[in-house]
Amino acid sequence: MPEVAFHYSLKTFRVFIILIILGGLFSCSSHQPAPVTDKSRFSQWRPKTHTVAPGDTLFSIAWRYGLKYEDLARYNGIVSPYIIRPSQVIRLDLQTPASVTPGKTSITTSKNPLILDKKDRVSTNNLPVQRKENKTYKVDLTNKTIAKSDAPQWRWPTRGIILSSFQGNDGFNKGIDLGGKLGEPVLAAATGQVVYAGSGLRGYGKLLIIKHNETFLSAYAHNERLRVKEGDLVKAGQVIADMGSSGTDRVKLHFEIRRDGTPVDPLKYLPRR
Repeated sequence: MPEVAFHYSLKTFRVFIILIILGGLFSCSSHQPAPVTDKSRFSQWRPKTHTVAPGDTLFSIAWRYGLKYEDLARYNGIVSPYIIRPSQVIRLDLQTPASVTPGKTSITTSKNPLILDKKDRVSTNNLPVQRKENKTYKVDLTNKTIAKSDAPQWRWPTRGIILSSFQGNDGFNKGIDLGGKLGEPVLAAATGQVVYAGSGLRGYGKLLIIKHNETFLSAYAHNERLRVKEGDLVKAGQVIADMGSSGTDRVKLHFEIRRDGTPVDPLKYLPRR
């Protein structure tokens, strides 16, 4: 009897194994691969609209969603000097922005757009203007300081080691992270104009964005102190900030280069060390 029971158990075990194998083959033959979608790209996760909050500028909104500020302005009918107000709704659902016919500006105001109250300036991107001793000066954006599209003569914004490399649009890191000490000077990587200075973009801490021409912008994040303001013209190698840890867990500089609104690998543009 024990021997019969043993043979019976062995036979049952073999049948069980065969059923498992057949089930696996059937499931493999009937399985349809799931479609692969890249939801990490700007165009996938971008909402249709953005409501302007205090501290927002047209440049910071375009930067956040991976768009060119010129396209965003044209699509929303916002004209130079690109004034936006809190609670204003900015449309982000542009598909072929270059072909969009400019609309009428959504801002109506009786004020001189180049002279704004302090409460208004917190939510504007009044780039073509610099103020000094209560006087208003226009900045010539077409001068030789900022060429139309030529690649700038890049230089390293700090001497620190590379802590984290560029991961592209599909990755989390849209630039490179460079190590350093608290208070160490952060330098402008190329000549240009400061178009954003603030801490309104989550995850960037105290951030500077510099426009070098109609094609290239650069960003400097997690600073301890900003030494320049919006509208300032800066030269390559000029001290623009003190390195810090704002918006992150360690002292470092997060550096980005964007070409036509799209993040690119800074190491392909910076000179070899």
